[in-house]
Amino acid sequence: MTSPLSCRFCHQELTRTFVDLGSTPLANSYLRQESHIAAEKSYPLHARVCETCFLVQVEDVVPAEDIFSDYAYFSSFSSSWVEHARRYAEKLSSELNLGPDSLVAEIASNDGYLLKHFVAKGIPVLGIEPAANVAKSAEKVGVRTEVAFFGIETATRLAKSGLQADLMAANNVMAHVPDINDFIGGIPILLGKDGVFTIEFPHLLNLIEKVQFDTIYHEHYSYLSLLTVEKILEAHGLKLFDVEELPTHGGSLRVYACHEGAGKYAETPRLGALRKKETAAGLDTVSAYQNFTPRVEKVRDDLLSFLQAAKAEGKKVAGYGAAAKGNTLLNYCGVGPDLIEFVVDRNPEKQGTLLPGSHIPVFSPEKIWAEKPDYVLILPWNLADEISSDMAAVKDWGGRFVIPIPELEILS
Repeated sequence: MTSPLSCRFCHQELTRTFVDLGSTPLANSYLRQESHIAAEKSYPLHARVCETCFLVQVEDVVPAEDIFSDYAYFSSFSSSWVEHARRYAEKLSSELNLGPDSLVAEIASNDGYLLKHFVAKGIPVLGIEPAANVAKSAEKVGVRTEVAFFGIETATRLAKSGLQADLMAANNVMAHVPDINDFIGGIPILLGKDGVFTIEFPHLLNLIEKVQFDTIYHEHYSYLSLLTVEKILEAHGLKLFDVEELPTHGGSLRVYACHEGAGKYAETPRLGALRKKETAAGLDTVSAYQNFTPRVEKVRDDLLSFLQAAKAEGKKVAGYGAAAKGNTLLNYCGVGPDLIEFVVDRNPEKQGTLLPGSHIPVFSPEKIWAEKPDYVLILPWNLADEISSDMAAVKDWGGRFVIPIPELEILS
């Protein structure tokens, strides 16, 4: 953004704060060794809301290339997310009658977690993924992958090579692009005449109602409502015709879009119902975005009180999940190794590192069994059911799970 700050979609001046989380390191910039601490950089993490289009957004203070070209997040380490992707492939393959002459393209295809399910059905795929290290994992499971950022230029190049997609998917990526108009502008270029484009994104309404402020970090440039996404798509010749509410990532939307002129897809009642739900919540008014900060401060204060009391009682606290959202939470709350001794994660890429900012060491999950902490703080709270089930043996020594958001909860 330029100064004065302007909305990344409609370019109106941004003056209203949604929440200011201070200055933090990049949420996925894990430190490989202690000697890297001195060179660690922090950036402002200040979310504002546009009073014209109601897009909530943070400043693009860090170039996307610095965040996504070598990336620590691999989708396949969450079994529930892989199952979510499998169900999507089953549903859309059937509904759109996809076959060997079709093409499914995914933007930000990560390690092939989604497209591999189409490959297994004999349906041609194309992944578009900017992180070369992650794309290599996709290629290993048979997912053809283009290493590139998606936008008008990439879409034009691929379309000129003869590619037109029958289905395009963009799961949890629309929030990750600083130039949202360039990103959406590429969709109608690569999407076939009767093609369908689906987007999944955490629903801003849940972020507000459930105080999910830890989903705010530098690589999430935008925080999306149906209201605003519909405006952005319409500006680029795309129309919504359906929407689903999903439980993923603390409550997400999956929207279905097609070319403006495509008469093949009729608008569903679900779309109208969700528009009314957002209007009833006031998402088309400034009032819905006010008074968020005091609720965020309460989450911080409650977590610190719990951790400080546990320390005073000589209790050991560990964290589960070296998630980006956890890094926002820990850094905003000022939590370090004095309060949480270590964090475990299934992803080998994160093991042996220090969390950005808090510098809490990361180990494999086996560390939990060796140390037997009194409390395990689940940082990716959206996976709390999966994690507490997988790690149920924590209860054998009297250990208890703790969930920090939307309010501190110690599971019995």
